[in-house]
Amino acid sequence: MLEVYRNPRQLAILAMGFASGLPLALSGATLSVRLTEAGVSLATVGAYALVGLSYSLKFLWSPVLDRVALPGLGARLGQRRSWLVALGLALAAAIGALGFADPRDAWLTAILAGLVAFLSASQDIVIDAYRIELLAKDEQAAGAATTQWGYRVGMIASGAGALALAQHFGWPQSYLAMAALAGVGAVTALAAPEPVHPNARSWSLAGAVVEPFREFASRPGWAWILVFVLLYRLGDALSGQMSNPFYVKIGFSKDEIASVAKLFGIVASMAGIAAGGAFAYRLGTARALVAAGVIHALGNLAFVLQAALGHDLRGLAFTIFVENFTGGLVSAAFVGYLSTLCHPAFTATQYALLSSLSAVGRTLFASPSGWLADRLGWPLFFTAAALAALPGLSLAVALSRASARAAPPSPRGSAASPT
Repeated sequence: MLEVYRNPRQLAILAMGFASGLPLALSGATLSVRLTEAGVSLATVGAYALVGLSYSLKFLWSPVLDRVALPGLGARLGQRRSWLVALGLALAAAIGALGFADPRDAWLTAILAGLVAFLSASQDIVIDAYRIELLAKDEQAAGAATTQWGYRVGMIASGAGALALAQHFGWPQSYLAMAALAGVGAVTALAAPEPVHPNARSWSLAGAVVEPFREFASRPGWAWILVFVLLYRLGDALSGQMSNPFYVKIGFSKDEIASVAKLFGIVASMAGIAAGGAFAYRLGTARALVAAGVIHALGNLAFVLQAALGHDLRGLAFTIFVENFTGGLVSAAFVGYLSTLCHPAFTATQYALLSSLSAVGRTLFASPSGWLADRLGWPLFFTAAALAALPGLSLAVALSRASARAAPPSPRGSAASPT
C-alpha cells in the first residue's frame, strides 16, 4: 500500500509542496511580527492582509499560465517546468528584496509583499497543474497527501524557522535564507520530468465560465449560500490576523512564539483537521458546520484568557492549541461543505470560485482588524471576534435545516488543495 510513496515523482511533489507553502507567511504572519517590532501601527499591520488578495484572485490569470508557454525557455524545458523555474527564481528575488526593505517604509514594503504574494499564487497555479498531470489517476490521492506534508513543512520553515533566524541573525538574513529555500521549486523543476499534457487545449468562454455560474444560480437559495460562504469565517479572519501582533504586544519573544505558537500550532491544526473530518462523518456536513463553527467561535475566548494572564507560557500553549485545533476543525467542515456544492460537470471551476469567494471575504474582513484592536483593546476585540461568527452560524443553521428537509444524496468531494 505504501509503494506509491516510493515513486521518485512523489519526491518531486513533496519538494513542490514545500515551495508552495514557504512564501505564505513571509508576506503574512511572519511579516506582521516584523512590522509590529518596527513600531508600525496595528491598523497598518491589519491592512497588510490585503496583499493576500492574489491568493483569492489567482483564478483570473490561471488560463494564461495554463496555455501560454514562455518564449525560449518553454521550448527547452516544457510549458510547466519553464514557468516553475521562472516563477521560482523571481519569487526568491522578491523575498530577498522584501527582507532588506525598511518596514517603516509602508509603500515599498507593501509593494514587495504584494509581489511575493502574486508570484507565490502564480507558482501555486502551475504546481497544482504539474502535480495533476505528472501523476497517474491512482496516484492522485497519494500526491495530494504528499503535497500537504510538503506544504506544512514549508509553513514551519517560513514561520518558526524565519522567526528563530531573525531572533539570532536579524530580519534581512532570515529573509535571505528563506529566499534560498524558495529556490527549491525551481531546482526540482529542472531535475523532474515535464508532465504529459495536450499542446493545444480547446477553450470556450461559455463552457469555462458561464455554464458553471448558470448551473449554480439555478439552485434554490443559491444567493444565500454565497452569502454564507462569504461570512462563515468572519470571526476567524479577525482574530487570525491579530494573533501574532497580540503575542508580541503582551511580551512574548520571537523564540517563544516560534517554539510554542508555530511548531505546536501546526500539530494542533492537523489534529483539528482530522477531528473535523470525523465530525462531518458522524454528523453530516451541514450539521458539522454548525457544531464546528460554535466550537471555533468559543475558542476565540482563549485569547481573552491569555490577555488576562499576560506573559505566561503555559497559557500561550493552551491558547495556541485551542486556536489551531478549532481552526482546523472548522476548516475541515467548511471544505467538506464546499466540495458537496460542486456539480460533477464543473467541480474544478465551481470549487475554485467558491474557495476564492471565501478567501476574498477573509482578506477583506481581516483588513480592519488592527483598527478594531486599537480601539477596543485585546479582551473586547477577541470577544467581538467570537461574536462576529454569529451571522455565519445563523446561516449555517438555516442551511442545515434546509439540507435535512431536502435529504439529498451525500456526495463526496475531494480534499482541498493547500494552495
